[in-house]
This record gives sequence, structure tokens and C-alpha cells, in this order.
Amino acid sequence: MILALGLTACGGSSSKPNPNAPEKNPPGDIPDNQAFVRFSVPGRGFSVKVPEGWSQQRSGGAVVFTDKLNTIRLESRPASAPPTVAAAERGEVAQLRRTVKGFRAGTVSKVARSAGSAVRITYLARGTVNAVTGKSGSDAVERYIFFHRGKDAVVTLSGPKGADNVDPWRLVTNSLRWTR
Repeated sequence: MILALGLTACGGSSSKPNPNAPEKNPPGDIPDNQAFVRFSVPGRGFSVKVPEGWSQQRSGGAVVFTDKLNTIRLESRPASAPPTVAAAERGEVAQLRRTVKGFRAGTVSKVARSAGSAVRITYLARGTVNAVTGKSGSDAVERYIFFHRGKDAVVTLSGPKGADNVDPWRLVTNSLRWTR
């Protein structure tokens, strides 16, 4: 009978997870119940869904959304052709290596999203310094480059290495819509 209650004869728990147990999130994990709202990037020709309630600021022609340890950066630039993996490896990755603190290259690949194909660049970067401890960890970064009518939309998503943000980041990148 003890086994039927989810306990083993040794007194440990069974291997079945409790579906009613509270979710344990690592630092930077975006909650499963986070609401998202559509945001049109002013004058940039595209929109995406962003987490509701995150702070928004403009930085060097980009719009940046942040909440605690996560960031979404939205920007656009003129482009003559759709991005390729080879071009991103030569240009984009080289530029990131020069400009991003703590840069450690990940992968460069072509991915399919609702708005079409994009080049996805993954890398690690030095995280924001904690004001109390003076220490910083590593951020996992995903940078997507979409192309439409002579323009790249660049969506950069970052959060602490080890946070499980696969689903929220996919929601954001799948939500990209061209407005012109």
C-alpha cells in the first residue's frame, strides 16, 4: 500500500512528478502565465508581441523591453538582401565579438518562423552587474534577423544562462508581423 501512495519502500518519493507542485523557476525564467501584448515598433515597419508590464525605453534607435534579468531589443536597418548564415558568420558575429562584453560564440542557423525565415545567432555575454554583490553571471542571447522589402528586423532576446525561456522567446519571434 505504501507504493500506491507515491512512496517507495525506502521512504523516498516515486519517480512520478506531482502535477500540483509549485513550479520551481531558475533566476530569469519568464513565468508560464506571463501575458503578452502586441507592440508596433514606431517607424520600423514591424510589430511583435512583448511581455505585458515590462519597462520600455529607447536606446540608439532601438526599443528595449526589460524586466528583472531579461531583455528584448527591437531594431531595424536597411538591407539589400535576405541574411544568410555565411554572411552572418562573417559580419554579424565578427561585430558582436568586438562589441559585446564576455562574448562567447554559439551557433548560427537558419530558422523558420511565422513571418518567414530568419538567421538565428546564439551566444553568451556577460550579464548585468548586480549592484549589491558586484558580480555578474552569463546571459544566453538569441539574435534573430528577419528580412522584408529592403529592411532587416533584428530581435535580440537575452536572459540568464540556464533560464528556461524557450517558449516565451519562440512566442516573441513567431509573433513578428510586417506592417508595410
